[in-house]
Amino acid sequence: MKQETINRIRKFSEDRDWDQFHAPSNLAKSIVIEAAELLECFQWSDTDYDVEHVKEELADVMVYCQNMLDKLGLDVDEIVNAKMDQNEAKYPVEKAKGSAAKYTDL
Repeated sequence: MKQETINRIRKFSEDRDWDQFHAPSNLAKSIVIEAAELLECFQWSDTDYDVEHVKEELADVMVYCQNMLDKLGLDVDEIVNAKMDQNEAKYPVEKAKGSAAKYTDL
């Protein structure tokens, strides 16, 4: 995410004094709730969905994720790259390519 966008998210919460409501548990709940609303976009069809509604719900998830990163003092690049290192070790290309199997079944 661009720094300008991150700053805008932060300012939005700061201007409204909402940090007081952003305990990690509250943010985790909000991420799950918004993710469920994103999933609802595909409830009745995998192909017939409103892209604008998907974008709105996905943005809500991303905003809450940024709030969680801030609350916990985490760097998105650091944690994503650490997780990608784990994923690459669990799912080596030579075993996982073209397969949907869980790493324990490869």
